Amino acid sequence: MELLRLENLTKTFGGLTAVKDVNFTVNEGSISGLIGPNGAGKTTIFNLITGIYKVTRGAIYFQNVPIHDKEPHVIAGMGITRTFQNIRLFKNLTVYQNVLTACHHNADYGIFDAALRLKKFRRQERELKEFAGRLLELMELSGWKDKVANSLPYGLQRRLEIARALALKPKLLLLDEPAAGMNPDETRQLMNLIRRIRDEFGCTILVIEHHMDLIMGICDNIIVLNFGKKLAEGPPEKIQQDPLVIEAYLGEGGMPGA
Repeated sequence: MELLRLENLTKTFGGLTAVKDVNFTVNEGSISGLIGPNGAGKTTIFNLITGIYKVTRGAIYFQNVPIHDKEPHVIAGMGITRTFQNIRLFKNLTVYQNVLTACHHNADYGIFDAALRLKKFRRQERELKEFAGRLLELMELSGWKDKVANSLPYGLQRRLEIARALALKPKLLLLDEPAAGMNPDETRQLMNLIRRIRDEFGCTILVIEHHMDLIMGICDNIIVLNFGKKLAEGPPEKIQQDPLVIEAYLGEGGMPGA
């Protein structure tokens, strides 16, 4: 079933066209990849989906509801969350505090409930703490829960950012270069974690990544961008053999190194 649909999506900045007439869909329960050379428009598309940028022309539909005219907080509330190329954490809080803070997005008790520590407040706080613990376990961060986020190795900070995004219980998770800065072993572990996120949370995933071993290893469908336009789309085996993709991005060897 279709979850996300882009129709003739276009974004211009003055005289520069960053994205032009891009069309693709993301099916519910899938892991899809968005690849292309630097400057191809990948992150711009993420910014358009999440409402950070306003669409110049075209439309974006989420669960058949138009979202291209909605504000970022409304889109997030509908079930779309993301990570960023540059990691965004509460760097002076612990790993656990980072995740628990994000989990409180799901709380609906009021100030009166909290001030008097009423039953609704106590029940939800217990559930939020249990959920935060589950996320730390899933992302293999339980052993680091009391460490300050800024002290974590880079790869673990990436995992923590994903855990915080999952704390919002998204229907669609956008991952912007989640393997950036990771070594091959960390990248393989991340591949397994992304699959687990999809399977255990029932979460649809759209990922931007330059690590082709990750993209080819986990994605059901891949969209290739070049100079802001869609160059190709299809399953990994088709993309690897597409002569236009090889010429524009993958190169003579088929896949670039990590």
